[in-house]
Amino acid sequence: MHQRLSRVKSRSAAIRFLLSRAQFKECFAVVNQPGFRNSALAGLQVAIAALVVLPLIELSDFSHLIGFASLGTLVALFGRFAAPERRGFTVFLCLLCQTATVFVMSLVAWLELPMVGQLAILALLCGTLFYIVTVGDFGPPGALIFIFAASVSMGQVDTFASVLERTTATAVAAALAWLVVMITDVFRHDTPAAQDWFKSRPASHKLIAVARMVLGSAVAAYVAYAFGGQHAGWAAMGAVAVLQGSHLHISMSRALQRTIGNVLGALLVALVLLSQPSVWTIIGLVALLSFATETIIGSNYGLGQVLVTPMALFMSYLAAPDLAGMAMVQERVVDTLIGTAVGICFAILFSTLDDRAHLLTHHINRGR
Repeated sequence: MHQRLSRVKSRSAAIRFLLSRAQFKECFAVVNQPGFRNSALAGLQVAIAALVVLPLIELSDFSHLIGFASLGTLVALFGRFAAPERRGFTVFLCLLCQTATVFVMSLVAWLELPMVGQLAILALLCGTLFYIVTVGDFGPPGALIFIFAASVSMGQVDTFASVLERTTATAVAAALAWLVVMITDVFRHDTPAAQDWFKSRPASHKLIAVARMVLGSAVAAYVAYAFGGQHAGWAAMGAVAVLQGSHLHISMSRALQRTIGNVLGALLVALVLLSQPSVWTIIGLVALLSFATETIIGSNYGLGQVLVTPMALFMSYLAAPDLAGMAMVQERVVDTLIGTAVGICFAILFSTLDDRAHLLTHHINRGR
């Protein structure tokens, strides 16, 4: 056993394990979803909030803020495995994080910071939000929801009033989502949360995890931007999705699953956009996908991505319909490829000896 463990001291050996047939087979495995009822309820809570607040926004004088209101509804996804007395507080903290993220990135855009600078701030937010989410025990879906809000908020903002409008729309929708959670959480099961891998790590490992999150998301975003990407933040999201895996084999599965799932999801979006759907159709799809995603993503992350991708693109469409279209669908695929590739490279590059030893042990146990 000692000789076999010594084989994974090199990163090249870890790469061979990650490219093995067993690893690819694991990627496509469908498992029983733990805490299915809580996950489905969280998706339903988002859908209810969306079906209430988004039509009201669309019928008001602030219809241009509907995309940011949709971002606010996503806070109901958090805390699904928290203790009953803590769920409301967790969702409230997520309300603050989502609102603050939209405000910060919108403010940066209004200050006309060049896109290179905006991407640098986004990368710092990736590391910061990852740390906050893991230490705060916010649970699934992790920092990606906040990073998605940050990426949507980037670009050009003409006035400070627009910054405040975006922030208010996000906060109001998030507050409604919190209220929906408070009213309907009686139907949730008290399910023990999984052990947090991040808290049990030594301080040096935590610093490595945050540093690789910042560097990996920055490199992914800059590569996408260098290739002409208009939504380079999506590449940063791809890198974060891979890097937040607790172990190397999970990061590799996330990279493969996110890539395949995004390609299939993007094809679905292309088919929908060809029919030139109305905003009411998009609202209905966002609500439906919010619920459907949470019923399946715990069984296989890749299957979940087939639904997450349309939901994310439709929310982006609501936030900036003039920038959306088939080109956006194509860029989502390219940015995902860049992000996941950079993410797995950084996961291996910054892996510790313990990470690589765990990879070998995992494959030995899987082979029995």
